[in-house]
Amino acid sequence: MSEKIKSREPQALFKSLIALLLIAGCFWASQWQFQRGIDRHQRNANIESALAKPTIELEDIASNYGSIEWRTVTASGVLDETNQILLKNRYFEGVYGYEVLTRLKLTDGRNLWLDRGWVKAGKDAKTPPIITAIPDGQLSITARLRLDRSLPQGAFFALPATGAGMISKLNAQSGLQSEGFYLDLIDGSDPQLKPAVPAQLPELSDGPHLAYALQWIFFAGLIGYGRILIRRGQILTSKEL
Repeated sequence: MSEKIKSREPQALFKSLIALLLIAGCFWASQWQFQRGIDRHQRNANIESALAKPTIELEDIASNYGSIEWRTVTASGVLDETNQILLKNRYFEGVYGYEVLTRLKLTDGRNLWLDRGWVKAGKDAKTPPIITAIPDGQLSITARLRLDRSLPQGAFFALPATGAGMISKLNAQSGLQSEGFYLDLIDGSDPQLKPAVPAQLPELSDGPHLAYALQWIFFAGLIGYGRILIRRGQILTSKEL
């Protein structure tokens, strides 16, 4: 019987090693979730801080746009209705629609995209959404500055003014150049500019990351406790033999 017990020892060590690896994996996952929670909390704090700061003139800012992301800015320029794209798969109160981005040329010559807010999709794929017409001439706007990296992920599609067909990725196909930031329109000098549904802010909650981190620690404890119970049972069985 002693030979049989000895033959089980390598198996027990192997199982213990597997348990230790699983526990290490759980602790790694816990740390990863904890760090994600910290990063998200910091992001939310940065957004809230920027939103609370006073409005600034965009023409006064020529670089380092990252330092003013989410700040409210004022700007002047001309909107180009012939260069307009729709960001699909956008929802508002459960209704499918598009985010309307229009080309804006600032008075200082810079070109960028202006997010004019959400519009409801047409009744079918062949029906373009109803988009508010753009006023002519020089316009003044109030908007939030957003970096290119913060643009909501999705495919870009454009509907021409005639509504005939869809052209994918208008900005890439047209060869237009743009600044590395864009603006979420809040209001403008012309009442037509004010979006019925402005671009939405991200959800400013810390999310479930802390709970997930604690959950992974709990899993690690279960694995360790389970392995101890199994090993204890094996030892008791070997003593009986």
